Order: sequence, then C-alpha cells, then structure tokens
Amino acid sequence: MLKAMLGEAWLAMGANRLRTALTMLGMVIGVGAVVIMMAIGQGAQYAVQQTISTMGSNLYIVLSGSFTSSGVRSGSAGGPTLNVGDAEAMAELDGVANVAPTHMGTRQLVYGSQNWSSSIIGTTPDYLEARAWSIARGAAFGDSDVRSSTRVAIIGKTVAENLFGADDPIGKTMRIQQSP
Repeated sequence: MLKAMLGEAWLAMGANRLRTALTMLGMVIGVGAVVIMMAIGQGAQYAVQQTISTMGSNLYIVLSGSFTSSGVRSGSAGGPTLNVGDAEAMAELDGVANVAPTHMGTRQLVYGSQNWSSSIIGTTPDYLEARAWSIARGAAFGDSDVRSSTRVAIIGKTVAENLFGADDPIGKTMRIQQSP
C-alpha cells in the first residue's frame, strides 16, 4: 500500500515538474528564513548578554539623595547624601566585592588649543574592577595615586581622538576646566 502511494506521488511530481520545483523552492526558502531568523535572534541575545556582562552581572549603583548639576541642586528635597564613610561601611558588608565611590560631572577638557566637553568621573581603582573594564593602552591608577591625590586620568577613545588628534595622549598633560 505504501509502495503504491509513493509510486503515485512520484508520477504526479514528474507530471507537474514546474509545480514540484516551485513547491520545493518555497520549502527551501521557508526553512532558510526560519534558520536565519533564529540565528539573528540568538545573535541579538548574545549581544545583550555581553553588554550586561560588561556592566557587571552583580552590579548595584547607589545614588545619594541629591546632586548638583550646572549649579542647580536636584534630587530628594533635603534627603541625606552619601559620604566616604558610607562607602567604607558598605565595603564591610558580607558579599560585597567592590565599593567605588564616585563624583560625576561634565567638564571642559583642554589640551593645547583643543577643547572638548565630556562627562567625567572621579573615583577609586575599584571602579574599573566593579564595572569589569580594562585599560586598552597605558596603565590604570592605583590606591597610592588616590592617597597622594596624583592627577591622573583615564580617557576614552572619543576624548583621545577629539582632544589629542594624532598625538599620543599617554604622559601628556590636559586641563580639566582650569586644573592640570
């Protein structure tokens, strides 16, 4: 019975070659489209996971009750602010690997006759480890730099290109506002 059905199907496909070819082409295109869409979905999922992992998979950011931007105080009205003592207390908690207090703002960066407005972050060496960031060129700053208030900066590619141009920024002195 099965053999007879397969034989009849084979004869029908032979009699309608164009219809058979178009049907097979449609099936190939359909299966190919599904495979491509699955690959795109998996690629997008991988990209999102990589982005999240660069932020730190167990990263918590605690902000103070208020902040000042361009001379305007914002945030919770009269709310308490965080200080270095709070950061030290958080570092003592079980399960906390890194605590990196930060001070953020937007400042004018100047090198020679070039200037560039950029977001800046004043922080500790733990910030790089907490964010799982690495230094592409040059060296990171350490605890001794923080203790001695050494004026060092880690700059990104955009700042390097716009402020230094073709010059190598490593070892150069730039000003943040008026301070070198």
